[in-house]
Amino acid sequence: MKSAVETLNPTRVRLTVEVPFEELKDSLDAAYKKINQQVTVKGFRKGKIPARVIDQRFGRGAVLEEAVNDALPKFYTEAVNEAELNVLGQPEVDITELKDGETLNFTAEVDVRPTIEIPDFSGIEVEVDAVEVTDEDIDKAVEQLRERFASTSPVERAAEDGDVVTIDLQAKVDGEVLEDGVAEGVSYTIGSGELLDGIDDAVKGLEPGAEATFTSELKGGSAAGKEAEVTVKVTQVAARELPELDDEFAQLASEFDTLEELRADSRKRLENMKQYDQATQAQERVLEKLLELVEVPVPEKLLEDEINTRKHNLEHHQLGQMGLDLEKYLEIQGKTVEEFDAETKEAAVKGIKTQFVLDELVAKEKLNVNQEELTEHLMRRAASSGMSPDQFAQAVVQNNQVQLLVGEVARGKALALVVEASTVKDTNGELVDLDDEDEDETTEGSAEATEEAPAAAEGSAEEKNEA
Repeated sequence: MKSAVETLNPTRVRLTVEVPFEELKDSLDAAYKKINQQVTVKGFRKGKIPARVIDQRFGRGAVLEEAVNDALPKFYTEAVNEAELNVLGQPEVDITELKDGETLNFTAEVDVRPTIEIPDFSGIEVEVDAVEVTDEDIDKAVEQLRERFASTSPVERAAEDGDVVTIDLQAKVDGEVLEDGVAEGVSYTIGSGELLDGIDDAVKGLEPGAEATFTSELKGGSAAGKEAEVTVKVTQVAARELPELDDEFAQLASEFDTLEELRADSRKRLENMKQYDQATQAQERVLEKLLELVEVPVPEKLLEDEINTRKHNLEHHQLGQMGLDLEKYLEIQGKTVEEFDAETKEAAVKGIKTQFVLDELVAKEKLNVNQEELTEHLMRRAASSGMSPDQFAQAVVQNNQVQLLVGEVARGKALALVVEASTVKDTNGELVDLDDEDEDETTEGSAEATEEAPAAAEGSAEEKNEA
């Protein structure tokens, strides 16, 4: 077999392959064997029909077609490996010449990873938010904890803001009561905004036993997005009572003996949260600066596939779970279809570039992922998905996504390397030492920051073996 490579553009090549006919022998034998098992010829036992009889009865062309289909993936893979190409996706194959007994010639056009030069990134400088926790922040955190320990007691008066009411609901669309539009004994805190738009105004001022009717757009169910006439009946009004902010509350709501200790712990927790947010912000901004430094051509087909994948996931998974379609989602977001398409394309381009650049860094720096790092990443991904580690690991293996997770961790380590070499200052002009953060958490945070990279661009080792 002989092959040659022609570069069509920085992300696409054309392979020209010439195969001497004798190299098709194994595929021809397999083709005759396969046809032998599928057909019946009088006078011959099944599977024992001579090749010349198959040629006479069914045509040599059918045999050649079967043999070529069997042989192409092998010869394509050999050509890819010989040229040391890093291919993306499936090739477009065109058989240019097939002469029985002489030769098989074909071309294969395929996207490839572009050659990327990683520049010196030690000069990157970014600014992040300063870690500042005010007394007001602590007050808010303690007040939220206090709200969780509020008690309620029924009152015989009209409902007011902050009260917890027990209500019955009935929704009608076009005068018909919806099958899933009736609910009884629903507990609702007035002012929480957790139910329908307009319900707060409807129930305020109602005493137990009273009802009101209002119009609202349904957020879920069989008539999601439609205007409904909703009747709400208040069956009970309960006033919320907050505990006193004192040492007794601290002992009730935490492991601390005094309110002062509880506030000190709240300050520490808020500082840790803001430090984590600061580190995440640093990773995102360093990544943006890095991408600005590198010229990364994006394969058109890969970009098209990534855009379609993102749209499909949004429409059929995320929005579907919310009972929305794309049109309603755009209306809520206040965006046009053109704006949505532009944003989706921008995100897809960034995802592809991120993966290409960080993968190049992984290779250049010879970064490896050990079992401990992979397990830690898997545990975090399982927690964020709401699955147990065992369930998540089983799903990863079944869907052949182990290498996907390995890639996420490796790219996270590459990004952490760039962040470490960069200068990070806060809004007060102070240098931020991210080494103070736990190294595992910093690397993990970097991995999470790169998870948006597209699966379509995921390493091509498997794809090299497919035609």
